[in-house]
Amino acid sequence: MCCFAGHVSGVSGTDIFARVTDDREYIVYQMTFTAEDQTAMILPVPVAPGATEAAVTFVALDDYPEFFRDLEAEFKRIVAQLKLLGGSLQRDALTVQRVGAFEASFVPDLEQFDRLDPRFRIPRHVWKALPAYESFGFVVFKLQPGTHVNVHPLAFSFVTRDPATLFFPTLHIHDGTVHSAANFDHSFYTQNRPPESPLWPGGIWMPAGPARTYVDIPRARGLVEAQAPCFQSWLRGSWANKDILIPI
Repeated sequence: MCCFAGHVSGVSGTDIFARVTDDREYIVYQMTFTAEDQTAMILPVPVAPGATEAAVTFVALDDYPEFFRDLEAEFKRIVAQLKLLGGSLQRDALTVQRVGAFEASFVPDLEQFDRLDPRFRIPRHVWKALPAYESFGFVVFKLQPGTHVNVHPLAFSFVTRDPATLFFPTLHIHDGTVHSAANFDHSFYTQNRPPESPLWPGGIWMPAGPARTYVDIPRARGLVEAQAPCFQSWLRGSWANKDILIPI
């Protein structure tokens, strides 16, 4: 789940890939949602201070809709092998860009949300209740209504303020409200080697081989490093409503 500008009646099956290289973080996001009206998914991201619209680069993955399917298939194969072996696991209008099947914008800071169509904003009073996001930027994807819409992967990169921390955008805001806990149905993937112990109940970080053996690298368009391994973890159920930060 994530932050939505309007009402959504259901969100499930969220997959997030995140990778930090040098001063840039790469994020791929996919979920299934249900909404009766056009809305927007808003992802706050910790951009470097003084960020402009150029701080974020959008990547179209509409020709690689099976991006997460390929990742998941590899980890399912690994789990099956482990079970077989008896193992176990633990102002001016903002620029609008066409990104695959979606329109996307980047709002550099809260003060510039008024440059965005009112239908695709979260009210300012909601953000005032979340002072930690005063210095964040906001990636906005406009979504068409539908029932159980499985969007193609949404991808972008940004100049991060903290290259030593892997950031997964998991804050939930639905219907203009923020709750202390939220329901998670998330799978996480990264190529940055995570800590040995899990940072939350719900799973260890499971390793796979080099990404080139199960990801279509050309179609991933620079988001995935071919020779580096991938890691997977997950979070299910009700947990604290906040983003996940992992030191790397």
